[in-house]
Amino acid sequence: MTDEVKEFTSGFVALTGRPNVGKSTLLNQILDQKVSIVSNKAQTTRHRINGVLNRESSQIVFVDTPGISKPRTPLGTRLNESAAEARKDVDVVCFIIDAKSGFGRGDEFLLQELDPQKTVIVLNKIDGLAPEKIVKQLEIVSEHNFQEYFPLSAFTGKNVTPLVDYLLAQMPPGPRWFPEGMISDKEDAFMVAELVREQLLHIAKEELPHSIATRVVSWEWPVVKVEILVERESQKAIVIGKGGQVLKKVGSSVRRSMKKGAYLELMVKVNKNWQQRPSEITRLGY
Repeated sequence: MTDEVKEFTSGFVALTGRPNVGKSTLLNQILDQKVSIVSNKAQTTRHRINGVLNRESSQIVFVDTPGISKPRTPLGTRLNESAAEARKDVDVVCFIIDAKSGFGRGDEFLLQELDPQKTVIVLNKIDGLAPEKIVKQLEIVSEHNFQEYFPLSAFTGKNVTPLVDYLLAQMPPGPRWFPEGMISDKEDAFMVAELVREQLLHIAKEELPHSIATRVVSWEWPVVKVEILVERESQKAIVIGKGGQVLKKVGSSVRRSMKKGAYLELMVKVNKNWQQRPSEITRLGY
């Protein structure tokens, strides 16, 4: 008598919420690999990024979405539209709340648009919080009667496994959407450009506005050329740094994440008010 073959299951899970609640950190933690950049600035995630979790008899395609906030530019409107679109036709929506900031009006507003029957609440950033504060936050959000509630820390990985186990159990019978060894649907060029933007946000910190864009304009291995776009000449000086120090630090850091022998060339250009121009937003891939 042979063992019964378990039916393969698969599906899609959207990670959504306000900016800086830890969506990308959670995705990277679940996959145990960096597929989405992180920083403490709004609009860090600008693209819908698919990360793939593979198991022997199941596959989950996670969609990391831009944080949703009141748009101040056409780019902000485009990112909100992208996040809303990503929530359609998925099997589960993980709505992520920052436990340290607490459940706020912005969270309340966004929850009104979600289907309770396919939404789970993820209370993130519980590390360092007193147990009574975590319980209080859970009591507040539990009034909305969503499917499940998971307090966890995406940064440390605490309690992430129960969430993953739950999501795997929710996947319906389906095909393997991506090859078994595939972790992300994004190409190397996309990730290099995103790593440059991440390091700029990290190294320049508060001096650098989030109105920068990065893209690979040439990939002729081992030479990779990345264009950094800013909106004003004053921003260009910040990105370059005194004596080119900022660009040197960024290039050195990104190269450590690339294949050995890579030569990374960074170029800074001014594209005036690109966030305000829909044609430029589209051209840059947002």
